[in-house]
Amino acid sequence: MTPEFARPWMLLWLPALLVLAVVFSRRSLVDRSLRQKRIHLTVRSLILTLLVLAAAGLTWIIGSRNQTVVFLLDVSRSVDAAAADDLLAALPAPPPNCHAVILPFAAEPGEAVQAVPPQSSVRTEQAVNDDQETDIEKAILAGAARIPSGRVPRLVLLSDGNQTTGHAVSAAAAAGIPVDVLAIPPRRTRDVLVSEIRAPDTVRQGAPFVIDAVIDATDDDDGFLELYRGPHLIARRHQPLHAGTNTFRFEQTLEDQRLAEFTVRFSGAQHDTVLENNAASAVVRSTAPPRVLMIERHADRVREFLRVLRQEGIPVDVRPPAGMPERLSDLQNYDLLIISDVPATDLSEQQMELAALWVRETGGGMLMVGGPESFGPGGYHQTPLETILPVHCDVEDQQNRPGLAMVLLIDRSGSMDGTKLAMAKAAAQRAVEVLGPRDQMAILAFDEQTRVISPLRPVSDGPIDARIGRLSAGGGTAMYPAMQTAFEMLQGTAARLKHVLILTDGVSSPGDFSGIAAAMAGARITVSAVAVGADADRALLEEITRIGRGRFYFTDDPEQIPRIFARETVAASQSGIDEDPFLPQLVRATRVLQQVDMNTAPFLLGCVRTRAKSTAEVILTTESGDPLLAWWRYGLGMTAAFTSDVADRWAAEWLAWPRFGRFWAQTVRHLLRTETDESVRIRTERIGSTTRITADITDRDGAWISQADVDITLLDPRLRPSQHTLRQTAPGRYQADVSTPQTGLWSLTLRARLQNRILCQSTHGFSVGYRPELRLLPVHHTLLRQVAQVSGGRVLDNPTQVFAQDGRTARRPVELWPALLILALLLHVVDVALRRMDGRVRPTGLIRAFRGANRSAAEPPAPPPAAVPASLPRSGTDRAG
Repeated sequence: MTPEFARPWMLLWLPALLVLAVVFSRRSLVDRSLRQKRIHLTVRSLILTLLVLAAAGLTWIIGSRNQTVVFLLDVSRSVDAAAADDLLAALPAPPPNCHAVILPFAAEPGEAVQAVPPQSSVRTEQAVNDDQETDIEKAILAGAARIPSGRVPRLVLLSDGNQTTGHAVSAAAAAGIPVDVLAIPPRRTRDVLVSEIRAPDTVRQGAPFVIDAVIDATDDDDGFLELYRGPHLIARRHQPLHAGTNTFRFEQTLEDQRLAEFTVRFSGAQHDTVLENNAASAVVRSTAPPRVLMIERHADRVREFLRVLRQEGIPVDVRPPAGMPERLSDLQNYDLLIISDVPATDLSEQQMELAALWVRETGGGMLMVGGPESFGPGGYHQTPLETILPVHCDVEDQQNRPGLAMVLLIDRSGSMDGTKLAMAKAAAQRAVEVLGPRDQMAILAFDEQTRVISPLRPVSDGPIDARIGRLSAGGGTAMYPAMQTAFEMLQGTAARLKHVLILTDGVSSPGDFSGIAAAMAGARITVSAVAVGADADRALLEEITRIGRGRFYFTDDPEQIPRIFARETVAASQSGIDEDPFLPQLVRATRVLQQVDMNTAPFLLGCVRTRAKSTAEVILTTESGDPLLAWWRYGLGMTAAFTSDVADRWAAEWLAWPRFGRFWAQTVRHLLRTETDESVRIRTERIGSTTRITADITDRDGAWISQADVDITLLDPRLRPSQHTLRQTAPGRYQADVSTPQTGLWSLTLRARLQNRILCQSTHGFSVGYRPELRLLPVHHTLLRQVAQVSGGRVLDNPTQVFAQDGRTARRPVELWPALLILALLLHVVDVALRRMDGRVRPTGLIRAFRGANRSAAEPPAPPPAAVPASLPRSGTDRAG
C-alpha cells in the first residue's frame, strides 16, 4: 500500500497552521498548567493535521488482481457468423475474480452482453444496423471505456481483421490496455463477384484503350458478362468461369465524351449467393476539345448560328428540351450549355437544379438566349436557372406597359387536395410577384359553388398571402358559374388588358362554355387554361382557350404549375417582350469583343425585357437601357444572358452581319468552362470507406509546383457538394483522404492557386463500388498481429487462453478523507472535554468533563456569577476556564 494525495498543494497549509496553533497557545490568557497546555496543543495539532490531510485528498493505493475482460466481437458481414458463434461457445467460464462481457461491433459498437459464454448468437440491433462496415478503432475505444478503474483491464478482439474504416493499430496503441487477438474465419459462401475494373484514367480522343474486368468465383460457373457505358449496354456475351480469378478484356474508344463511366456486370451464375457484388465501375476521361450543348426546340431556325460556331472550331450538339441532361455524367461531357428560346415549362425542376449545380460546383458555363419563350415570358421567374443568371426575369419598369386585370379560377374540388392545391397556392403568389403595382388580380375558387378568395383589386393594395391560405379542397367541379363570376368582375374594370386563367384537374358539370368564352372574347377578355393530370377535360379546355384567344397548357407534374402561372401572367400583361427595332449599345468595353466593331452592328428586331443584377457585368444594352448582353461569375462557373435571339425572328439582319460569327465565337469561348489540366494529374485510390485523392501539379516545363493552395469540390452520387483542401506531401504532390460512403459516380473539380493566381482547374470523376465487406478476403493476420504487438497483447490460438493471468495488478484507490474527518471530530470532542478538566488528568475527571461539555451544549447558559472580591483566591475550576 502506498499513499497518494489528490491535492498535494494543500499540505503547504499544515506548517502555517501548526505555527499559528503554537502562537495562540502561548498567548492564551487562560491560566493553565504547562502540562495542560502541551496536551491541548497536541490535540489541536492532530485535529489540524487530520483536516489538512483530508483536504489534500489522502488516498491509499492497494494492489488488486481482480480482472475485467471485454470481448470485442466482429459481427460485420465479412466474418463467418457460424464460426463466430462456435468460438464464443468454446470460451471457458471466467474465474471468480474476473468479470467478462461481450461487446459486438460492426460499423458501430452495440450493446454489451453479460453472459460468457453466451446462451445464443450475439447480434444486437445497434451492432448489425450497418453490417457492411468494420470499425475496429471504435470497438477498441468503446471496450476500453467499459473497464472500471481498480481492475486489471484486458481486451480480446475476435475479428477477421478486415477493417473498412478507422485506424485499429493507432487505437490499440493509444488505449494503454493489452489487446489479445483471436482470428475469426471470413464468411464461407459460394459467390461470383466482379473484384476490379482496370481502366486508364485519361485517354486521347478517338484512341483505342482496353478495360480489364477481374472476376473471382468460388466454383466453376458460367453466366453473362455485360459492359455498360453510362446507362447504355454496349457489349454482352455468355462467359464460362473457372474457380479462382478470371480476367476478361474489352476494347473501347471515346469519340465525343469528356467523362465516361464504364460498368462491368456479371449475371446468371448458378453458384452466386451475394448479388450486391456482381458489378463494378470505372471512370475514363478523354482529352476531347471543348464542346457546347444547345437546347433548342427548332434546330432549323438556328442553322446559321450553329454553322458559324462550327466554322470557328467549336463543336455543338443540338437537343430538344426533352434531351436536357438529367444526369451529371451526361452534362460533364460539355463545357457550355446554351438554352435558346425554351420555356421553363419544358424543363423539369430536376433538370434546372442539375444545370445550376453543374455551373456552381464544377465550373460549367451557361448562356440563355432570348426569344418569345425565354426569360420572363418563358416562366423563369424564381426558378433555379434565374438564380444563376446575371439578370432578373421580371420587369421592374412598369411605366410603358398597359394595365392588366386578371382573374384566377382555381379548382378546389376533392381531387385537388395535397400537392396540386399547394402548388396552386404557390402559383397564385408567383403570379402576383410578376404583376406590376397598377395591375389588378382576383382569385376565385370553385367546386360545386364559387367562392371569392380575393376580390378584384390592385396588387399594390397589399399582400394576398393570407387570402391564398384560405384555399382548401373538397366537393365536386362546377366551372361554368366561376367563369360567369369572372366575366362580371372584369366587365366592371377599366383595365386595357383583361385575362382569365383557369386551373383544373377534372371534368366539370355541364354549362354553356362556348357561349361564355365567346362573350369574353367579344368583351376583349382573353382566356387561358391549365389542365393538370390525365383526368382533366383537355378537349373542353382547349376549345375554351381557342374561342377565348388564350393559351392552353397541360402538365402531369403539379410542380410545373407555378412556372406556368408566371409564364402566362407575363404573356397576358404584354410586358416581357419589346419588338421595336434597336441598335445595340456598347456600355462596357471588354477584350472579349476585340476586333468586333459594334458600331457596324445592324438592327435587332426585338428582345426580352429583363433587369440586370447588381454585380453583373452589362456589356451591351438596348437603346432604352435594358440589358442585351450581360455575364457574371457564379460559383466556379460563368453564366450569361443575351436577351435577343439567334434566329431569323429578331436577329434576321444580324445573320448577314460579317462580324456575326466572330461575335459569337469570342463570346462562347469566354463562357466555356476553364480547363487547364495539362499540368495536373489526379489519381484516386479506394481505402476502405475513404478515397485517397492525389494531385501532381507541374508547370509548363514539367517542374513541380509547391506551396500552392489546392482545393477540391466533390459531388456525391446524390449531388450533395462538399469542399476539401489537399495538403502537400511531397514536391508538387497534394493529397487528402476523403470519406466516400455512397456508392456510385462522384464528380471532382480541382482548383489550384499560387499567390492569388489560378494555376489550373480540372474536372474529373471516379466511381465508388460496393462495400469492401462484400469481397472474398482472407483473415488480415498482419493487422491483428500489429494490434497485439503495439498494445502488449497476445495472439491467441485457443479460446481457453483468454483468462490466463499475466501477473499484472491494478491500483485500487481507497479514499481516506471520510475517516480523517470523523477522527478529527472525535478529537475535537476530546479537546472540549480536556478544557473542562482540572490539572490532573484522570478517567473519572475526563468522563465528568465530557458530560459537562454535553450539558453545556444542551442547556441554556447560566446567568453570570456575582462579583468575587479581589482578595479571595480563584478555584481550580475557574482557572480551567
